[in-house]
Amino acid sequence: MERDDETFRTVARLAPSELAAFDAVMRHGGFRAAARATGASPSALSHAVAALERRLATQLVLRSTRHVSLTEAGRRFLDALRPALDQLSAAVAELASSDAEPTGLIRINASVVAVEQVMEALLIPFMQSAPGVRVDIHGEGALVDIAEGGFDCGIRLAELVPDDCVAIPIGAATQQHIVIGSPTYLEHAPHLVSPSDLTAHQCIQLRLAPDALYRWEFAKDGESFTVRTVGRLVVGSTKLALAAAVGGLGLAYVTRALAEEALHSARVVQVLGSWTPPYPGLALYYSRHRHMSSAMQALVSYLRRERTSA
Repeated sequence: MERDDETFRTVARLAPSELAAFDAVMRHGGFRAAARATGASPSALSHAVAALERRLATQLVLRSTRHVSLTEAGRRFLDALRPALDQLSAAVAELASSDAEPTGLIRINASVVAVEQVMEALLIPFMQSAPGVRVDIHGEGALVDIAEGGFDCGIRLAELVPDDCVAIPIGAATQQHIVIGSPTYLEHAPHLVSPSDLTAHQCIQLRLAPDALYRWEFAKDGESFTVRTVGRLVVGSTKLALAAAVGGLGLAYVTRALAEEALHSARVVQVLGSWTPPYPGLALYYSRHRHMSSAMQALVSYLRRERTSA
């Protein structure tokens, strides 16, 4: 009984909001990053952490103008705190989702190619099954820290998923990028035996960012490398690159899944086939340390069900 009373007195003097602020700041590596992820202001988070330190009469965080780190006492306290916060978050989420339909916003960071592949097969059916959920997709070429950027999840190649994230394979188990060209273009094009010959070809460029073009990737005999190609046309999506290749404007580097119909109808043919082997497919991933909203829980459950039934 005495121990229970002491536990009550110890916990009662701690404010849950301060504990959550302390956890968020350290998860995201700073007050500004935590503010972007949580919606709170940096000053509010700073005041909450300072108040927690006063309640505990212990310095938990070392602050500088650019960096936030833990004291040894802060590290021990956070290690003990996080499992309790995770359990509390799960309990609240279970209560909130037991009777209510999932609602809210899911912010997804993904490559443009990944979005093109999963939109019709996964994201549209999911949104139809959860009308209360809104989805905001940020398509970009650069791999970003989803927690730092305030995203709920990302969609990338499985081999690019950070080690501290939970990954759910989506789509085909393997993918393959291939080089294609129309018969008309290839009939009059320079000799093409290896990727080094691409310098003499018109290659349709894919823009990843305002100042970055996608480098074509090849592999053979256990070695992989990229090639900087050149060409008169730059496009913003692989669908446009495929259309340009079908139209005879040059070679395109696209996924086999995208080019399948054009290959079957012989509007394009594959070249350099021995240099473009398959690789692991896509995965949706999210931080294992971040609380999931009801909308995000619904998406994860939907993807797991789809994967089980496939």
